[in-house]
Amino acid sequence: MKEFFKKIGRGIVIGAIYAYCKVVHRVKIIGKENVPKEGPVIICGNHRTYLDPPLMEATCGRYARFLAKEELTKNPFLAFLGIVFDAILVKRDSKEVTAIKESLKTLKNGQCLALFPEGTRNGLEKGEAVKDGAAFFAVRSGAKVVPCGIKGGEKGNRKVTITYGKSLDFSQYKGAKDKETLDKVTKEIMDNIIELTK
Repeated sequence: MKEFFKKIGRGIVIGAIYAYCKVVHRVKIIGKENVPKEGPVIICGNHRTYLDPPLMEATCGRYARFLAKEELTKNPFLAFLGIVFDAILVKRDSKEVTAIKESLKTLKNGQCLALFPEGTRNGLEKGEAVKDGAAFFAVRSGAKVVPCGIKGGEKGNRKVTITYGKSLDFSQYKGAKDKETLDKVTKEIMDNIIELTK
């Protein structure tokens, strides 16, 4: 019963977020058909603002569980969204086993996992190294990766475009643990994300 009401609440929240993005940011969605309707998938996007996670949640067409830093729970609204969408909380710069296990369990159950390889907002612009979490989950689980590019919404240009690219298949690397492979997969994911933001 609890899960039933949570699903209803999730639907209401997604509807509200979608309406807000349409009215305020005139959001344009491209390539939604590239997101598999079922089965394990990892959606990876560029991270610019606090709007990015709810925007992806409202437009990808699937219930996605986000990997989110624990500090976000200090913001009441973001903490609320974390509860509604069962966010997987992680401690920044920490290899938290619980979060890793929960993420892999999510994919094993055929669900959708969403994260930002930059690890923080505008990570590339800040010169921070891209995190290899997406690559790790992809090669460990065999799940396909859907790159996502978000652009617009800057001051003076409120219109936002979110583009979902064709899924990337890294199943040939399944089970690999070496850094060279993870770096290669991470680069391919980020190259695709960056291309979608142009």
